[in-house]
Amino acid sequence: MTERLPAHQIAYARLRDMLLFGELAPGSAVTIEGLVARLGLGMTPVREAIRRLIAEGALEWQGNRRVVVPRLGLQALEDLGFARAAIEGRLGRLALARMTPEVIAELRGVDVRLDAAIARGDVPGYLRANHAFHFTLYERAGSEVLESMAKSLWLRLGPSLRVVCQGPGEGGALRADGHGLHQPDHHKATLSALKRGDAEALEAALEGDIAQGVANIRAGLDAGLFEAAE
Repeated sequence: MTERLPAHQIAYARLRDMLLFGELAPGSAVTIEGLVARLGLGMTPVREAIRRLIAEGALEWQGNRRVVVPRLGLQALEDLGFARAAIEGRLGRLALARMTPEVIAELRGVDVRLDAAIARGDVPGYLRANHAFHFTLYERAGSEVLESMAKSLWLRLGPSLRVVCQGPGEGGALRADGHGLHQPDHHKATLSALKRGDAEALEAALEGDIAQGVANIRAGLDAGLFEAAE
């Protein structure tokens, strides 16, 4: 399918995934030459992908031809959390109005994969399943505008989420504070609310999930993890 896409769209999609799933750490430099070699694409599509991601706030131009993955400050983190809660809460309510048993079953399957990734300490697998859970739900909302905004916000948080998920410990993947990723499971609460058709509970579950992610990143900032991430 990717063979039918223009090269600039392929470059954007691949670089977006590198950011979204934490292959690029906050503070790390991004060069056209390095990405050309890594992605196997030409300079023009890679340059266009970088420009597009700078416009979305996922990359940052620092002058002297230097492009970096931005480091989140506390204010930016809180603002992104607020925006996500507002937009994704609305997407959840819209999705609930169009929900089907088949979509709920699909979400359950994604959540099983997420739990399995946590159990084996697979941080990239966890991040991908977490993203899939949310956007399988949000796609059902039928709001291209809000879904696009949500995707942009996730792009800006992806590198930081990867840093605070430190990899396997004795009981699986760890958070920045050394505790496991087995935290209050807001996905289970989301699934329960969807099954009951409870809009208030659904929005509360999504807000709780977002607040949990923000708190984990804040813990990483407090622990100084981002200074050593690049």
